[in-house]
Amino acid sequence: MVELIEGPLVWIALLIFVLGLLFEGRQFLGMTRKKVWVYPPLPSSPKKEEQGWDRWIRSCFASLRGTLWRTDPVIMVGTTVFHICVVATPLFLLGHNLLLQQAIGVSLGSLPEVITDGLALIVLIGVVFFAGRRLLVRRVRAITTGYDYMMLGIVAAPFATGFFAYHQIFDYRTIMILHLLSGEVLLIALPFTKLAHMLFFFLYRFLIGSEYSFTRGTRTW
Repeated sequence: MVELIEGPLVWIALLIFVLGLLFEGRQFLGMTRKKVWVYPPLPSSPKKEEQGWDRWIRSCFASLRGTLWRTDPVIMVGTTVFHICVVATPLFLLGHNLLLQQAIGVSLGSLPEVITDGLALIVLIGVVFFAGRRLLVRRVRAITTGYDYMMLGIVAAPFATGFFAYHQIFDYRTIMILHLLSGEVLLIALPFTKLAHMLFFFLYRFLIGSEYSFTRGTRTW
C-alpha cells in the first residue's frame, strides 16, 4: 500500500487532475458561446491617460464596486491572501521542486523554506477562520452543508501534514505517507468539486463578459 501511495498513485492523481481540467474547460466552452456584438463597442476615450493599461485598471476597479471588495473588504483581502498562499505554497516549496527536478528534470524555482512555512501556516489559519465563520455567522451557516466542511478538510490536510513533517511533529514516516495521500486526494478533487473555482477564476473574469469581469469578454452564457 505504501509503495502504491508513493509511486503509481502520484502519477494517477496528476493524470486525473490534468484530464479533469481539460474536461471542465471543455464543459465551460460548451456552456458558453462566442459573444456577438449587437452594436459596436463604445469608442475609447481620446485622453492619453485613459488608454491602455490605465484604462483597463480603472475598468477592473469599477467592476469590483458591487462585490465584497466594497461591501466587506476585510474578508475579501483575507480570502485573496488565502487563495494566493494555497497556490504558491505547493508550487514553490523546495521539497516539491527537488522531487520535480528528479522526476522530469525541471523545477519552478523555490522560495526560502521559512517563507513557505509561513505561507502554509496562513493557509491553516485561514481554514480555521472560514470554518469558524460558517459555524458562527448566521447568514453563512444557513447555506453551509457538510460538503463545505469536507472541502475545507481536503484543502487543510496536505498543508497540516506538510507542516507537521517539516517541524518533525509526530512520526515522520507516517506523516509523510498521510501528506502524500492527502495531496493526491486534493489533486483528484480539484477539477470536480467547488474547489475548481480557484482554477477557473481567470476564465470567468477574462473570457465571460459581465458586470464582474475584468474585460469586455469574448464569450457569454
